[in-house]
Amino acid sequence: MNEALEDLLFRILRVLRCMRLYRLMRTQLSTRPFTVCFPGLEKHEAVQGIFGQDAERVLRSLRVEFTLLGGYMWIDNADGHLVINRRYLEKGDVIDIYLDLIHELYHVKQFREGRQLFDHRYAYVERPTEVEAYMYTVKVARQLGLSDERICRYLKTEWISPDDLRRLARKVGVNCSEAAQHK
Repeated sequence: MNEALEDLLFRILRVLRCMRLYRLMRTQLSTRPFTVCFPGLEKHEAVQGIFGQDAERVLRSLRVEFTLLGGYMWIDNADGHLVINRRYLEKGDVIDIYLDLIHELYHVKQFREGRQLFDHRYAYVERPTEVEAYMYTVKVARQLGLSDERICRYLKTEWISPDDLRRLARKVGVNCSEAAQHK
């Protein structure tokens, strides 16, 4: 098994342990520190590429909220904390979860820079903050050795149409074949 993938799987298992603790304490604690849930992720090259030498400081202050509501994971626009659907962490694809974490951490950076994450003047696949975060995530996916077909499956979500998927893929330099779009 690829060393990076093995490291990733190990870290995801740590998250699941963190969530069990969350279930026991959920009436007293609605969020957990990112570095408790994802220890060591601040040292990963992909995260260093987002935050540079500030990675450890930023992630120590980042809070993670686990929820049963909503889709996968997102940044709360009120204070910039990370919200993760607990079921997604339990049942989601490990690679998708890792790429989503990278994508959302890129949004944390944008939020800290004062950028508007949810600028409704743009369609989702045209929104500058989304395109920029996806471009970085695709770069990381390629470093992991993922094919365009696999990256296309990652980009495909239930809230974007096949036409939107093609537009997003084109913007971020991914070749999505017809077959990959319908998986």
